[in-house]
Amino acid sequence: MTTTITVSPKFQIVIPRAIRAALGIRPGEKLHAIEYRGRIELVPLKSVKASRGSLKGLATDVARHPDRV
Repeated sequence: MTTTITVSPKFQIVIPRAIRAALGIRPGEKLHAIEYRGRIELVPLKSVKASRGSLKGLATDVARHPDRV
């Protein structure tokens, strides 16, 4: 999904509707802005409650050193 966004004189942008819908971004939701290798990445912040169960199925049978049990 490629689209062009214009930065306003107040340094504001509008996230295109297709991207908002694909990521489930709602009005008032917070995004974390990260500068990474010369680009800006916007990552939706999810509450701890919304993240519950996201690690379901994670392998917990990792071999441990005897002194770390």
